Amino acid sequence: MAQKKKNVVVIGGGTGTFTVLTGLKKYPLNLTAIVAMSDSGGSTGILRDELGVLPAGDVVRCLIALSSSDKLMRTLMDYRFENGKLKGHRFGNLLLSALEKTSGSFDQAVERASDVLRIRGRVVPATLDKVDLMAQVGKRIIRSEEKIQTAHLNGSLKHIWLEPVARANPKALTAIREADVIIIGPGNFYASVLPNLLVRRIPETIRKSKAKKIYVCNLMTKKEHTRGWSVADHVNALEKYLGGPIGVVVYNNKKPPANILKSYAREGDTLIAWSDLPKSRTLIGANLMSRQRVLDKIGTAAKESSLVRHDAGKLAGIIAKLAGVKK
Repeated sequence: MAQKKKNVVVIGGGTGTFTVLTGLKKYPLNLTAIVAMSDSGGSTGILRDELGVLPAGDVVRCLIALSSSDKLMRTLMDYRFENGKLKGHRFGNLLLSALEKTSGSFDQAVERASDVLRIRGRVVPATLDKVDLMAQVGKRIIRSEEKIQTAHLNGSLKHIWLEPVARANPKALTAIREADVIIIGPGNFYASVLPNLLVRRIPETIRKSKAKKIYVCNLMTKKEHTRGWSVADHVNALEKYLGGPIGVVVYNNKKPPANILKSYAREGDTLIAWSDLPKSRTLIGANLMSRQRVLDKIGTAAKESSLVRHDAGKLAGIIAKLAGVKK
């Protein structure tokens, strides 16, 4: 008798969630990606403003990660126009926005795109409400995820929230309730990971879940937001907004080459310290860095400061072992 597949929920957005999903889709798992819906920069931000649609960017990335379509289709979805009035727009963002307009629902648009891309799993928006990420920094109020990305929050962040109050997508709550494993991160802490926990009912549903809860810590700090943070600092901040403990913490404990660290240091970022670890947790430290060089759109090596990335295979292997599954 075939063993029932484990239900695994990945919560976040951006490149981190893309990496986790890319690795995990090779395992016999029921995957659900719950994606933050406060993105407001670049192509996504323009489409939000001009068409009144929900942000497509992070959802598209998750769809691509889980797609079992041929390479051409995945490349097409990730293609960015380089000139003309569409310059900067990703084709997948345009497609999802068009599907939302024609179907009348972003939720339906995601389902239709999922069918087209033959994804191995589900992609679920955390909320279907139109929201902005807000932050109070000192006495200043900052509106929009795009502006918060570059705002200096270190030591001066008073409060962060979604406006208006976001109601959870019922599909997201159901996925969390039915999960055997919940993975949070990696990703930009305040712009990709945290917005999911600012949606009403999502934190309490995670807390009540009997699932194994795993936090995948970032590799590098972000100078504007997490300068000097350790693994313990990340876990403490996450648990503050979650309102409860994370059982397992996965973190990198390998240094990249000195020249790459110097490149990051020039930009004000450092490797996240693992000398300070959270107490009373299952801690898994490993070399999680990818050796694969990141290429830019014309096929040349990207700048060194973009080369410290999680290895999708290594990360998936650790998570699969924690979930008790094999390929």
